[in-house]
Amino acid sequence: MALYALRRLLNAIPILIGITIISFAIIHMAPGSPLSEYIDDPTVKAADKENMIKQYGLDQPLYIQYWKWISGIVQGDFGISFLKNEPVSSLIWDRLPNTLLLTVTSFLIALLIAVPLGILCAVKANSKLDQIVSGLSFVGISIPSFWLGLMLIMFFAVKLGWLPSGGLQTINAPFSLWDRLQHLLLPVLTIAAMEVAVWARYVRSSMLEVINQDYMRTARAKGLGGGRVLGFHGLRNALIPLATLFGLALPGFFGGALIVETIFAIPGMGRLFTEAAFQRDYPIIFAITTIIAFLYVFGSIISDLLYALLDPRVSYGKKEVKV
Repeated sequence: MALYALRRLLNAIPILIGITIISFAIIHMAPGSPLSEYIDDPTVKAADKENMIKQYGLDQPLYIQYWKWISGIVQGDFGISFLKNEPVSSLIWDRLPNTLLLTVTSFLIALLIAVPLGILCAVKANSKLDQIVSGLSFVGISIPSFWLGLMLIMFFAVKLGWLPSGGLQTINAPFSLWDRLQHLLLPVLTIAAMEVAVWARYVRSSMLEVINQDYMRTARAKGLGGGRVLGFHGLRNALIPLATLFGLALPGFFGGALIVETIFAIPGMGRLFTEAAFQRDYPIIFAITTIIAFLYVFGSIISDLLYALLDPRVSYGKKEVKV
């Protein structure tokens, strides 16, 4: 399995390079420049404008700019922010803990809600509970996260005043776990809502197929309790089709944070990316895009490995995957 994972990582290198090339080209083709406010300012001297352009290497051909940027990434250097004039890696490391707190918490909440809910709906298929959850799932899948976040703010923060409308803690207040939980509740619910809707439907569908299998009836015929049959015999097999979803879930949560952090004014990587996109701060945009691309590639590898852990029939050989 270790050799298989290594081969997948090596095969992912051309994919990541292709993503960086496409991202680099698209961003540079967009109108405007990170130095537009200086270049278009008539009070700035022409010599100063030329010096700024040369300082950031914007006068060089795109392939040279790309080569310098990708060479720096290989060495762990994401460059210097054009507008903040700080190392991009430092800016990301400062924001990363907040983003991880938001995404990991959302992932765990979605997992703890969706899996039991999907199992319960499968056990009580076609009941009123199943119909209600199915209806809410379709609604959750259809609602955009930015709209849901705004509605939660308007209802719980503005109208009822129960929860804060943004940020991670009360300004000028000492750290408090209860205060942090209050600030996290709305953004976590916003990110987790869609995943709960999707996962619950998948768990229900997969568990319905497993419940009717012969080995499940045999286990019940041997006198095993219903909870043990579902937990030890049913759940593991029902989760096999969900391995792909779980492997790609964390990158998906990370991408969802790009919007949610902006709505709730959370100082994370998502908000940093949004600010950089509006200001065309190329080094920050390239760095975060590359990190997200790596997470998706890494998540697909995790999905493949989860199949082997959940299904003993799957074995990764040296040249092929045998089932």
